Amino acid sequence: MLRNILTIGGWTFASRILGFARDMLIAATLGAGPMADAFFIALRLPNLFRRLFGEGAFNAAFVPAFTGTLTLEGPKRARELAARMSTLMTLWLSLLVGLGMLFMPQVMRLLTPGLVDDPSRFGLVVELSRITFPYLVFICLTALVSGVLNAVDKFALAAGAPLLFNLFAIGALFALTPFVASPAHALAWGVTVSGVAQLILVVVACHKVGMGFPILSFPRLTAETRAVLKRMVPGVLGASVTQLSLAIDIFIASLLPVGAISFLTYADRVAQLPLGVVGAAVGTALLPVLSRQLRGGKPLSAHRSMNRAVELSLALTLPAAAGLIALAEPIVRVLFQRGALGAEEAVLVGEALRAYALGLPAFVLIKAFAPGFFARGDTATPVKIGIAVVAVNLSLSLTLTQFFGHVGIALATSLAAWVNAGLLSGILARRGHFVADRRLRRNLWRLLLAAALMAAVVGGLMLATFPPPGTGTGPVRLAILAALVAVGAGVYFGATQALGALQLREVLRRGRKA
Repeated sequence: MLRNILTIGGWTFASRILGFARDMLIAATLGAGPMADAFFIALRLPNLFRRLFGEGAFNAAFVPAFTGTLTLEGPKRARELAARMSTLMTLWLSLLVGLGMLFMPQVMRLLTPGLVDDPSRFGLVVELSRITFPYLVFICLTALVSGVLNAVDKFALAAGAPLLFNLFAIGALFALTPFVASPAHALAWGVTVSGVAQLILVVVACHKVGMGFPILSFPRLTAETRAVLKRMVPGVLGASVTQLSLAIDIFIASLLPVGAISFLTYADRVAQLPLGVVGAAVGTALLPVLSRQLRGGKPLSAHRSMNRAVELSLALTLPAAAGLIALAEPIVRVLFQRGALGAEEAVLVGEALRAYALGLPAFVLIKAFAPGFFARGDTATPVKIGIAVVAVNLSLSLTLTQFFGHVGIALATSLAAWVNAGLLSGILARRGHFVADRRLRRNLWRLLLAAALMAAVVGGLMLATFPPPGTGTGPVRLAILAALVAVGAGVYFGATQALGALQLREVLRRGRKA
């Protein structure tokens, strides 16, 4: 499991770093004005449905079913199941995309009511969303094929496919801008074409490992297919609740002054680095492991896997959260303050980043706890939890935005994530599916202490060394930030070694083996 986490995390890290390059170009070109807001809304719409039908409910239902079929009935039956599911997904998503493009103005009136009174902004959002919405079909099929690769322990290409998203977005920004209406239009076309490229990559990889199957075939509802669809229903409801929470954020942000959506998006991009590298990697690697262990009648092994996943999540996420809180403004200024995005906007992005960082450990813990339900075929319980969390998020967002503006939305999201993680872990513990073992209990307070020490050290050094707003060149700011990050990493890992919380020798040994 650690080998797979390192593989997924490494590719995800590379993708996120390239994503920063993409976002730096977007910030320099579009800034945080109406055009940037329109593009980010157009990008979020297919991503809302992708997480609903692709990476969310579908993977939760499909991966355990595919793994079980592969283990008990062999590759041929498993490939047949994948082919039938891909056909049904293609038909359903194509219908959804067609309807979405036809009724996009009505969809955007519901999603972004604050833009309706500004015809130019609203028209741009509708136009860009019609360009990006077909991306949904390709990226959801990519998620399906990636689930097949993950089930056979081939994680590298599936985890590396998002690199193409960033490459095509950057390429489109440079190559297409002279030929389309605006840089935002070029980015929108780059998004859709990247979906085609990602699908081709994982399909080729699937054929190379002997698990190839036709994406389109005659649709048949077999017993296995119906079982997956039945498990998807509560998963779709649960994912719908989560995506409704994100839609509420866009809804409320559209009512705030121009730039609020961009401030939140840039901040979320930075927070997504540790979440993607650690959280997504842990969740993706843990689900097939737990499924095999539970199907094989090894509950003790599954218990140990859960504990190690939680421990590793916290060991890597706590210092990331502490570092983002301490260094939020320098990070934003180095990444985004250039071109159309100035010092004042960078401060506003940094404030949102601190709020998102408060919830970062909770977001990663959710990724670690959710497979404990999915591997046992329970997709209903997270739905009930999700409904409660959306209610919490909505009430907090409406309340906190009155006092903190766009930062209130980010803060509400983080607080709701802690509620979600607490409920997931509490129910698993009550059922006896997760109990913190002695090693996890012993190391938790040590990891917290090491992260707090690191934050204090780098925060103090930042105040003493980082140039104030409006001063210092880009290379100087980058060099100082890199030094602060290096010092922070040294302090944290040194403290964990001294406290006995994290044995680097063991991690490095397994890393070399991976």
